[in-house]
Amino acid sequence: MSRFATAAICLAIALLSYFQFPGHTWLQQDTQIYEPILEHQLDPTVLRNDPIAMQQSHVAFTLYDETARVLRAVTGSRFQTVFAVEQIAARALGVWGLYLLAGGGVTGWLVALICSLGAYVAGPAILTMEYEPSPRAIALPLVICAIGLATGGRFVAAGISGAVGVLYHPPTALPFWAVYAVISAARRRWIALIPLAVSIAILAVSVAAEAEPGQTRALFSRLTPLDEQLQRMRTGYAWISTWPVSRIVSPIAAFAGAVAALWRIRAESLKESRSFLLGLGALGVVMMPLSWLLLERGKWALLPQGQPMRLLLFASLALQFGGALAGATALRKDRRLEAAAWFALAYLLPLTPLDWRRSAVCAALAIATTLAARFAPVVAVASFFAIPLLGGVQNYPRLHTPELEQLSGWARSSTSRDAVFLFADAGRSLDPGLFRAESLRAVYVDWKGGGQINFFRDFAELWWFRWQQTLGRSFTPNEMPRYEPLGVTHVVLNPAHRLPEEPLFENRRYIVYTASPARQSR
Repeated sequence: MSRFATAAICLAIALLSYFQFPGHTWLQQDTQIYEPILEHQLDPTVLRNDPIAMQQSHVAFTLYDETARVLRAVTGSRFQTVFAVEQIAARALGVWGLYLLAGGGVTGWLVALICSLGAYVAGPAILTMEYEPSPRAIALPLVICAIGLATGGRFVAAGISGAVGVLYHPPTALPFWAVYAVISAARRRWIALIPLAVSIAILAVSVAAEAEPGQTRALFSRLTPLDEQLQRMRTGYAWISTWPVSRIVSPIAAFAGAVAALWRIRAESLKESRSFLLGLGALGVVMMPLSWLLLERGKWALLPQGQPMRLLLFASLALQFGGALAGATALRKDRRLEAAAWFALAYLLPLTPLDWRRSAVCAALAIATTLAARFAPVVAVASFFAIPLLGGVQNYPRLHTPELEQLSGWARSSTSRDAVFLFADAGRSLDPGLFRAESLRAVYVDWKGGGQINFFRDFAELWWFRWQQTLGRSFTPNEMPRYEPLGVTHVVLNPAHRLPEEPLFENRRYIVYTASPARQSR
């Protein structure tokens, strides 16, 4: 197959995964944090009253922000468009890496398609196919591409791909380098490590130029009792003692399944592929007791920032890859019953949690893939439609509504840049963070923004104070006089909490009032 055809198929699969399943999102999770930070970097007068936008050091340890700003300046596009292009390009490179990992050919495309369906790891709340264009969403496919290139003997190219991954998100890419360094040392491929040294040097210069001294936690600092209390409440996924037993057992079982699948195909010429996948999967499993020891016993403040247990995603990826490849291998050797069982294991991950309907879809896809034989990739393509339509899998809620868009547009055009909004009855809703990014107006406090408490002690204390004073309390009209002294200028309520005063703005879902008692009395 020509290089052009290979690139075209990789891009087609990336577009299929982006627009159909598992899909993509914008301003639903981490981009609610990154977009305001980037907008504030472009114009410091924007969101200068919002503590989320002021946390510049959160992106100072990557080139994620610099790359986005350059691409925006060159293309004149919005950040959303810039990140969409980066995300699709990264996914295409990840697909290519999977294709190379599986040995190419029809089998390579089948494995790449099935793995592109993604998987969710509930314990550390991580995805093998990220929906949001976060730094990790770009770094992870680059790591997969690097693994594929390395197994194909393209060591310098693998090093470059892995080094770019480090520039985007070190916690995701450095584990690859830990495994790659061992393999390179064993084979005396020292030149392959040069890109890593270059990427670390670039990051060091970036951090020295941008990071604000004293803002992030010291490298060896310990968590205070308040730090631990807040993190267990807000970011419990980083604390393994808060996980139910099923979430602890699940990644261990996934890794065991990956070992079984890759052992089954040990006769195939895929030794280096197995080394990478099992090495990274083992790192993830080891991080569970290590995280408990260093974080929950040692109170090391760095752990919640890096969240090493998110390496468990490699155990799920190894299971999905191993199951698909073992199924294809068994099918090639005419062991159809075994092939169906392995394919079922590979299709299982994007369909969890299982019910009778999803179990039936999983079984049907596994059987159809087995019966299709040489045309199995066609069934894998069909799975991108069958899983959401027949299996009823919806990976994320539809947060973007006309009402929220109207509210954001009104705030952006009719209020001061220094306005501070409080969604007083929003609770843990994601609406305030989406509003912040779309309106470019400060939000006093919101649940999603609280995820930053892992990084900044001063911010954690500020967020907790604001939460207790507002959203941590049940809203009643008697709360209104308390908001203006806190710095709030506008209060957003849902229609169930309508006040007798004349609102500044109203639609079917939101009503906006001034926080000034003087203006309310007019």
